[in-house]
Amino acid sequence: MKLKDSAALRVHNVRLIDGVGAAAVDDAVLEAADDGRITYAGPAAGAPEARPDVRTVDGLGGTLLPGLFDCHTHLGMASDRSLVEEAFLVDPVLGVLGTVERLRGTLDAGITSARDLGGLRTGFRDAVAAGLIAGPRLQTSVGVISHTGGHADGMLPSGRDLALDSSVIADGVTGVRTAARRMLRAGADLVKICTSGGMSSAHDDPDDEDLLDEEIAAVVDEATRRGGRTVAAHAQGRAGVLAAVRGGVRSVEHGFGVDDEGCDLIGDRGAFLVPTLSSAFRPLDRRKTPPWRYEKKLRWNERTKVNIAEAIARKVNIAVGTDAGIAPHGENLYELGCLVELGMSPMDAIKAATSTSARLLGVDDALGALRPGYAADLVLCAADPLRDISRLASPENIALVVQQGVVRKCTLPTPERRS
Repeated sequence: MKLKDSAALRVHNVRLIDGVGAAAVDDAVLEAADDGRITYAGPAAGAPEARPDVRTVDGLGGTLLPGLFDCHTHLGMASDRSLVEEAFLVDPVLGVLGTVERLRGTLDAGITSARDLGGLRTGFRDAVAAGLIAGPRLQTSVGVISHTGGHADGMLPSGRDLALDSSVIADGVTGVRTAARRMLRAGADLVKICTSGGMSSAHDDPDDEDLLDEEIAAVVDEATRRGGRTVAAHAQGRAGVLAAVRGGVRSVEHGFGVDDEGCDLIGDRGAFLVPTLSSAFRPLDRRKTPPWRYEKKLRWNERTKVNIAEAIARKVNIAVGTDAGIAPHGENLYELGCLVELGMSPMDAIKAATSTSARLLGVDDALGALRPGYAADLVLCAADPLRDISRLASPENIALVVQQGVVRKCTLPTPERRS
């Protein structure tokens, strides 16, 4: 029988981590139906008999995981050149093609779902959904709302304005409401704001506060009124973290200065922390970094490790995000090794990148787990990440990537076509 064009798939000879359970299942099988939904995921001994009309993949003893999430990316930003170069020297056509390439590389790294928090127009999201380009399933904030002189203000110390499309400068309650409405009009899935200064902004410091309490509340109200959309907050210092969570944001991005009070508040409000350790852990080249940025990173590096390690120990809801664009693209799963280094178990780090991240994005009824009824978004690692989580960080170890049962990447022997 000739294999029909469908998403029906069977993967066997794998160790299975389902994203929610406490242990892996050895010698497992996963099956998906024509609609790309999982029908079976468990021990081979209990699996249904293989059907001759279904594409079959031998996992060669690798580890099968749910498709992984990156909840904080900047896919419209190149990680190998500065914002100044990107704004003034790159042809817009090359910029678009570069974004398409980054989407493909992110998918190949094992990220089947991503949330972009500034710099990605909704057309890219829609192009992925329509199958015009390859990439993770996307949610995007389109831009970032900040106040004059705040973290997202593109005015350089020289007085030259980067005039970034992704930055919306707004002051006062009326101003931030208007800015939020502009983002939602542009098709944003969520709204991103700044409640603190940052490492990469010349005008402020992570300990500085950005939007006022009443401005934060206004944006949260505006987002909630528009279909219950959520708000993510760039919040690095302690004051920014507390202001963001008190104001009702869904997620604290970075959270480098989070303390016990912040951890308690995140837990009480059912919010999430997205630590973006990929950008915090990687050293800067002093010769290529402005002194103000280098000194801030140096000052915050150890504080970040201590504070996030404590948040992990306190079992705060932690979702995975990398700040790719600041951190390198295509190495997203390096983040899991950072979490493990600060005390998270490898299994919990995988759950953070799957089921917990799916909860943050509001898609946990269909993604983030390998269970019947869920979409067959799958990643196969050639190694065992429970023994060495760092093996996930190398895209060459990602042997198979599947979305809704459709194979997007496969470096295994050609999938069997039974007849």
